[in-house]
Order: sequence, then structure tokens, then C-alpha cells
Amino acid sequence: MLKSLPIPKKYFYGLLLLFFAAANAFAQNSNITGNVKDKTGEILPGVNIAVKGNAGGTSTDFDGNFSIAAPAGSTLVFSFLGFQSQEIKVSGSNSLKIIMSPDTKSLDEVVIVAYGTQKQKNVTGAVQTLSAATLKDQPVPQLTQKLQGKLAGVQITQNSGIPGQGMTMRIRGAASISSGSDPLYVVDGFPLQGNLANINPDEIETITVLKDASSTSLYGSRASNGVVLITTKKAKAGKSQFAVSIYTGVQSIPSNGLPDMMNAQQFAQFKKEIAIERGQPVAPEYANPQQYGEGTDWLKAVTRDAPITNYSITYSSSGEKFSTSIIGGYNKVEGVLLNSSYDRISVRMNSEYKFNDKVKIGVNAAPTYTHNKTPQSDGIWYNSPSIIQSALLTSPLAPYKNADGTIPTTVGWEYGTAASPNWYNQVQIIKNTSSNVGLLSNAFIEAKLVKGLTFKSNIGVDLGNSVSDFFSPSTAGSIFNPPNEADASRISGAHTNQFAYSWLWENTLLYEKSIGSHNFDALVGYTTQAAHSESASMTGSGFPDNRVETLNAAKTIKGSTDIQEWSLASLVARLNYNYKNKYLFSGAIRRDGSSRFGSDNKWGNFPSASVGWVATEESFIPKNNTLSFLKLRASYGVTGNNNIGNYLQYANVVATNNPFNNQLLSGSSIAGLNNNELGWETTEQFDAGIDINFFNDRIRFNYDYYKKTTDDLLYSVDIPISSGFFNYTTNIGKIEFWGHEFSVSTVNFTGPFRWTTDFNISFNRNKALALGTANAAIYGDMTITQVGQPLGQLYGLQWDGIYETQAEYDSSPKHEGASVGSVKYKDINGDGVVTNDSKDQTVLGNTAPKFNLGFTSTMNYKDFDFTVVCQGAYGNKIINTAERFTANLDGTFNVTTDVANRWKSEADPGDGKYGKASGNTGPERDWASSKWMYDGSYLTIKNITLGYSFNNAGADYLKGLRLYLSIQQAYVFSKYPGNNPEVSAGAGLFSGVDNTTYPVPRTLAMGLNYNF
Repeated sequence: MLKSLPIPKKYFYGLLLLFFAAANAFAQNSNITGNVKDKTGEILPGVNIAVKGNAGGTSTDFDGNFSIAAPAGSTLVFSFLGFQSQEIKVSGSNSLKIIMSPDTKSLDEVVIVAYGTQKQKNVTGAVQTLSAATLKDQPVPQLTQKLQGKLAGVQITQNSGIPGQGMTMRIRGAASISSGSDPLYVVDGFPLQGNLANINPDEIETITVLKDASSTSLYGSRASNGVVLITTKKAKAGKSQFAVSIYTGVQSIPSNGLPDMMNAQQFAQFKKEIAIERGQPVAPEYANPQQYGEGTDWLKAVTRDAPITNYSITYSSSGEKFSTSIIGGYNKVEGVLLNSSYDRISVRMNSEYKFNDKVKIGVNAAPTYTHNKTPQSDGIWYNSPSIIQSALLTSPLAPYKNADGTIPTTVGWEYGTAASPNWYNQVQIIKNTSSNVGLLSNAFIEAKLVKGLTFKSNIGVDLGNSVSDFFSPSTAGSIFNPPNEADASRISGAHTNQFAYSWLWENTLLYEKSIGSHNFDALVGYTTQAAHSESASMTGSGFPDNRVETLNAAKTIKGSTDIQEWSLASLVARLNYNYKNKYLFSGAIRRDGSSRFGSDNKWGNFPSASVGWVATEESFIPKNNTLSFLKLRASYGVTGNNNIGNYLQYANVVATNNPFNNQLLSGSSIAGLNNNELGWETTEQFDAGIDINFFNDRIRFNYDYYKKTTDDLLYSVDIPISSGFFNYTTNIGKIEFWGHEFSVSTVNFTGPFRWTTDFNISFNRNKALALGTANAAIYGDMTITQVGQPLGQLYGLQWDGIYETQAEYDSSPKHEGASVGSVKYKDINGDGVVTNDSKDQTVLGNTAPKFNLGFTSTMNYKDFDFTVVCQGAYGNKIINTAERFTANLDGTFNVTTDVANRWKSEADPGDGKYGKASGNTGPERDWASSKWMYDGSYLTIKNITLGYSFNNAGADYLKGLRLYLSIQQAYVFSKYPGNNPEVSAGAGLFSGVDNTTYPVPRTLAMGLNYNF
């Protein structure tokens, strides 16, 4: 196995030796020993004990005993889930007897909710929170990568391995057809316009996912796809602290999932055989296949093992009045595809100042810089010069370097195959870069006006400026369109500059009051947000040669500009009430006004209500450690979606040339109909759930059932052509989602060996209820969405094997061009003829998994820790369109090795998968069918981490140091033959079609965390 690791063995063994020697490498101080029990005298194994102010510590064993090194005068902190923490000052005695009292501390923990916080035990919505501790150590640049497999009902997929890109998040399915399916991301109270790719994960303190309408309705028209609340790290009370986090590693493409392409000898044999089968003369190049060896592995030629590095440093300080934290980070990812990379430089400052007990102010600022180099890697070869697929299809007989070391620009045609660019050369000469400078900043003032009444005003801004450059020289090309260095007309370039900003101003009043056993808080507020973006794009052609890449060298330059603006004004209100922390109620409403809708429908109301009952607070349920907590909850609410673009409600006017008096005259015309009634998509959602804990919260179980219906879908409807237009956008259509979510967290063992597990599984279903006035089906690339059926099902012909014999051919329905040995399809409508249209095309499979799951296991033994994170999905189908070409029987491209077992004759029919190479191969390759459909189920070991913390090191300067080894994307268990079974999983109506994407790499990294 070590031979496959992309680092030298000696370093691997050396690091392991350091891990296992660390525990005994330092002399121990004198120990404090003792025993811990509860008030009833029951032994408590697994109690955490630490020296206050120091990282690390120890825990009690199975008999409740402990031993810890502590300087005289220091303070020991005892903590255990379900019990009150205790602090004991070390005095003359070296033996302690500790009695711990039960507590509901874990349930009293405050969680972030919309526009505020709430005690965990009083939350009545479907809310899930992750802390920074659950996100550490994974060597990945994106926050969403660290969330995979850790949230019930949240499908996070990595569709592509392009550095800094490729992540998709869906909360309880996509609630819209055409208006976006991403959740709303809110960072420190500011709703982002983009995704999370440019946020340094080391800046994150907590992540809270709001899934049901009662918890998301305060975000109104942007909350139908769920809300992700993110808080960043702030200084905590205590002395100034520094924290350093570093990891470095190597990325490589896993061998499993890569197509097994023919080598040079195998391909020459294939070309020789198909020439004989077709009755054609054998080309001299293929007459003696044995003369060739392995030849060129084109995928290896354009890829590499690539380094990844991350540095992060944090400073925090908190005094009586002023607190601040500063986090700086640098992340560099070299892609496994040549000439691809991602760089990010980030800084975040969070500061607060308390004037007195009533007034405080705060400000945070987070500037970032990112730079991407992204070759044209993804897609089908004929739509773009897709490096990945094109490299797979290129003849292995063609070298990417000549014997003298020179690099040819064109390969292939001398071997009777498709003429192609040298992909090793092309991936490096095409320039496709983008740079972005951004700033996310907030400032607030909070004042306690009178007892229980708090006013808060928050103003924020999100700025961004991006620049993109593209240059393709004449030495670049595509399959069947090889380079021609002498033809300067082939040279092209482009430049785009975009500036965007969004500002937010929120003002809220919060009133909190308790009257006896009645507790309530009420929130009212006003918020407004506006955004502006402007872009300028230029393209150039007619460059003099390849040496000057700037657009001013182009003979012809074309340009365009665009300005987009939108605004949102909102009123919010919420009431939370509980009686004795036993009977819970929450009600909220948001009223949004959006510039994106027609004058008759600019305002929308989004109410919600939820209730909860904490059964374990009832007197008739006895207090015991077996059933430590039980809460039932239910909610109902309405949210919306205004993500439709900015000017669809207007009749847009464009410049046109119109014939008049035998000449063309410039003028203007209406490009589309206006719709004054254009309004919100609305999603109604019902949720019912149960939270139940056992054995002092050592087992925590959560279940949710939800059902949501999205109505008034924004949809383009066909209209009579007599109107002068083909279609216009209106609110028509309806879809439904429902599902079940389960999560279980357990503390399995305590003591010197501690083991915790977290498991979640979710079952999500969907169905289209209405699609436009005629309920016409929506067709995509091999997908269909139709009323009464799940969204985005795979669609095409039903593959039925091969016409293996003359008798089978004579007795079977036939398609045009069919013959013995060619592909066979089912005659769905039974008319005796197979046609590649709706008569015989049918639903092939569902692209949505029957369930998604995640699992995290963390084991600690003394100062060692070992964590495994898994994610998976079951029951979905994927069409591997790339295989249509890697198994192309024409002989134009290289093919996979299993094509050798194709049909050759009735006596040699092969394995029944591939037809003959001597007939019409088009129907087998070009027609969408179940031949290329596979089970997309998978289970991925997302991360494995082994760490050691120097908690008991004799040298004080080593305390707070932790070393670890980590493997990301460790292994994928799947029957799917493609590289990535997560591909296209978040593409809405057009999921489940694999058009070849950038490989998702495996990363082996080593790192350290040091707090001092």
C-alpha cells in the first residue's frame, strides 16, 4: 500500500515514529490523583479533567480514577456531559474526591438562530449546529467540503475536483425548477450573494443549518432552499492567545474509477481487427501490433501529483472593555491537471468595545484575494476542447514528446485516427485565469435601553472586483480541428472586468421578559438591502501572432457592458414563548418588498409558527438517567424565492435594424412582454420532529418528517406566435418534496479510551404537480420532468443487448440501420419498429438517491485521536456519456480494453455489451439509452485523521501542540465506473448525466496545530 502513497516511505515512517514516541518523550511532573462520582455515589468514567488555561488534559478511567500532572496553585477543571462543571484549586493534597451534580448544560447551550440566539432545549424548529471542533484537520480549501456527511437532510456533493470549485449544497432538495436551488448563506448576519468558496474555514466558529420554515421564515423571500448561518471566531475572555495551523500534502488521482484505456499494442490490435472485420486493408502501422509497448498514457501526460499547502494564524485578546481577534490565512492548491491552481489570501478582524454594561459596538472586516487558473477541462469533446475526455480518446501510439525532446503541436492523424492537438502542450498554452478581490464587513451598535429591551443596528457591505483573462493561440485546437500555427486567424482572446457591491442595514428591537414561570421574548425590526453590479467584456481576434496576448494587439475587438441592480426592503417580527421551559411556542413573520417583481405584486408575506413540548419537564415522567430528555415539536410556515434575475417584469427594448424603403435603418424593438403580475415563488412547509436523549445524554436521537410544496413556480410559458413573441415568464407550476431525517450521536466509551459516533440518514422524495398551462414535459440532456413523476428522471431508449444471431434479428423489432451484431433496443410502443423518439423513449431511472447518509467516528486514547468521516448515497442512477466515446466502435478514438470483447461473429458474440465494429455504429454511440446507465450508489471515506496532542509533555512550550496525518477522499466504494459518483448530483432537473469532469483528488497531508 505504501507504494501508492505520494510521499517517500522514510518520511511516512518517521512521522508515525514521532506520533508513537511522543507519549514517552518527556518527563512527567508529580501527579494529582483522585476519583469522581455523582451525588448518588455512582462512579463516573470518562470525566474530562484539564488544567485551567492549558490545552489538553485527561479523563477518568472505568473506575472513575484519574491522574494528571499539575503545578502547585493551578486549577483543575472537571467536566462531563450532563453534569455541572467544577473547578478545584490544587493545594497541598495530591489525592482528590470529586462529587459532580447533574446539569442540563448541554441543553442550555445557546445556538444561533435567525436574528438572534436561543437555548438549544427551547428550539422548536429543525435546526442543526456544528462547531469549529468538528471541522478541523481536513486538508481541503473549501468550508463545504468539511461539512460533507455531517448534516442530516443536507446533501453536499463535490461535482468536480477543480481547485476552489465544484461544491453543491442542497437542503431537503431543490425547491425550485428555474430560480436557483442554493441555500441562503448568512455570515455574521450578512446574506451573501455568492457561495462559500472564498471563505477561510479556519475563520469559522459555528455553522447552523435552518431547515424548516419556522426557523427560516425571518429570511422570507430568500429562504425556500434553507438557510446556513455562519459565525466567525471572536475573542474569548482570558489572556491573549495565538493559534497556528499548518498543513501540507500531496494530491493524486485515485486509480479506481478511471477508465481502463487500451495501450499502444492493444489499440493497434483493435485497429487491425476492425479493418479485417470490415474487409479493408490493414494499415502498415497496425500490421504488427507486437512492435508496440505501452505507448502514451494521455491522461497521465496531462495530470500530475500536486502539492497543497495551508497556513493560518490567529491572535485573540479580550479585556474588560475591548476584545479583538485577527485571523490570517494563505491557501495554495496546485491542481492535479497541469496548469490549474487556486490561491487564496484572507484576513479577518473581529473587534468589540463595551462602553459600559448597556452599550457596546463592534466591527468586523474580512478582505480576501483569490486567483484561479482553470484549463478547459470538463465536458464532451465536441462541445469544447475538453482536456480530460479528449486526452482519453487520443491514440496511445502518438507520443506527446518527440525523441529529440521537442513537443509537437498536433498528434494522431499519422496513425489513421482523429487529428488532435497535443493535449500535453494545449493544457499549458491556453490561458484562462481569474482574480478576485473582495471585502465583507459589518459594524453594529447594541444598546440596552431599559430593562429587558435591547436595540441593535447593524450595517454591512460586501464588495467584490473580479478580472478574467482568456487567450488561445493558433497552436491550440480540438479533435478534428488540429492546430495550425501559421494561421493567425485562429488566435482569440477575451477580457472581463466585473465590479459588484451589496449593502445591508438592519435595525431590531428585542424585548425579553419573565413573569413567574412565563418567559417570552419579542423581536421587531426593519431591514433593507441593495445590490449593484457592472461588467465590461471584450473579445479580440486578428492577433498578429502568439507572442502578444493583450487585447490591444487584436485587429478586431468587440465589447459589451452590463449593469444589474436590485433591492429588498423588509419588516420582521417574532415572538418566542415558553412556560416553565416545558410548553414552547414561536411565531414569526416577514414582509418583503422586492424590486424584481411587477408593480402589482412587489410585496409578499412569509409567516410561520411552531410549538414544542418538553415531556421530561412533566412531573408524571420520573427523573432518571435513562431518559434524560424528550421533546416533541411541530412547525408550519411559508417562505419564498426571488432569485429570478432583475428585469423580467419589464418589456425590454433592444436596438435592431429594420428594412425600410429598400434599406436597413437602425431602430428599437421590444424583446419580450412585460408582466406586471410577476410575483414570488412560495414554499409551504410542515415539519414534525422528536428529540430524545438517553443515559445522561450519552445517546442523542433526532427525527424529522417534512413536507413542502412550492407553488407559483417562475416558468417560461409558450404563447401564440401571433402575439409577436414566443414565450414570457410568469408564475405557473407546482412541485412537492417530502422526506424523513434521522440522526444519532453516541458516547460509546469513556475513560482513557473514549469513542464517540455520529450517524445521519435522510430519505428525500419529490414530484412535479403542475408544469405550465399545458403541463408539457421539460426535456434536458437525457432527462425529463413530467407531471406526477419525480424531477429530472433519466430518459431515452431501453437497451436490450445485441442482435447476436440471425434468428434473433429476424424475430425482433428493428431500428433503422440494424443488422446482426448491432445494438438492440426495446420496442416500447409495440409497433414493431424502434425509433429514437418519444414513441420508444421512456423513463430509465431516477437521479435522486433513495437515501443519503453520513457517519463520523472519533476515538481518543490518552493523547492520541483517530477520526473517520464517511458520506454516501444509495439508489440513484447515472448515465456515463463519456463511455459513449471511450467505447466508440468506429476506430476513430482510443477505447477501453473491454471493447476487445465486442461482437465479432455469431460464433464469437463477445460478452453481449458491445456490438460489431463493421456496421452502423451510430445508434449505439449517439442514441441516449440505458446502455450507459449505472447504479450511482456510493460510500466514500471522506477523511481519515490520526493525531497526537502534547497535553502531558514535560516542556511547557510543547503543551498546546498537536500533530496529525490526514487522508482526504481516502476511498470510494461504488459500482459506478466513472471517476466521481457525486458528479452532477446537484444539477436540479438535469442531474445524473456525467459529461466528464475534473477528477476529485485524494490528498495525503500532515499538519500541526499550536496554541500558545
